[in-house]
Order: sequence, then structure tokens, then C-alpha cells
Amino acid sequence: MDTAALHTFAIAAKKATYVGSGSAATSSRSGSHDLTFERSPWSYRDSYFGGTDFLGQEVIWHETEPVWAMNYHGYILRADLISPTQAGDTLKAALSLPQSQGRLLDTFEFTRGYGLYRITSTGSITRFQGRETIHVGGDLAYALDYHGGIVIA
Repeated sequence: MDTAALHTFAIAAKKATYVGSGSAATSSRSGSHDLTFERSPWSYRDSYFGGTDFLGQEVIWHETEPVWAMNYHGYILRADLISPTQAGDTLKAALSLPQSQGRLLDTFEFTRGYGLYRITSTGSITRFQGRETIHVGGDLAYALDYHGGIVIA
């Protein structure tokens, strides 16, 4: 597995879909929200359920074989401090910065009018886990837990 090429494709896919407000794809499962991106020989699908609280999975295929996946669960803990729209705006703004610099799965902080965004990650693209949070006025208002890595058939 060419992990450098995988890393480059993962950044491009994330920038073109959620972070880049990409258009929705056909739902792959009843009730799911899906985003897709392709750049041969790679393809990507992000499929999630929910809205304010949500759970999803991103998968990358090389040709027709799944080679990488990430699961995630995000939730608003303090709706009195941050709305789903404010959380989404903060996430897109924060995630676009490291991705525009070719970084993925970095520990990173970003302050926006809605609060302090922080992402912590351990591991590498082959095996990782992490958490992203938004603090408003020092209080934890939003969190997302994720993990994933290479998949081998």
C-alpha cells in the first residue's frame, strides 16, 4: 500500500466533500447522508446518519478494493452554548486549514467566534484514533470521537 498516495487522496477527498461543502450523493443506506469523491484509481465515500448527533464512516477504495476506513461519532453536549450550524461552520473552517497545508490527523487548535476547536490524534494513517472538540467560554460544547486505519482483505 502506497500510504503517501493514500494520504494525498484522503486530503483531497475530505476537502472536496464535507469541508468543501460537496454535493450529496445517492444515499447508500436508508436514511444515510452520503458524500463521494473519485480520482482514479481511488474513490471515497462518507456515509453518516443523524444531524445534531451523528455517526458515520468514511471508506477509501483503491480500484475496487476497500483499503482504508474511519468511523466517527459526533454530538452536541451543550445546545445552550453552540447550535448545530455554529458547530458545523467551526468544523469546516478549522478542518480546511491543516488540509490546505497537506496535513491530516494532526493535533491542532483553531479559535473562531463560536469557540475553541481542538483536535488530538494518535497514530498515523495506517492506524489512528482521536477526538475533536469545541469549547465555548471554557465549557465543552461539542465532541467527536474517531478511529480507523488500513483495512486488508
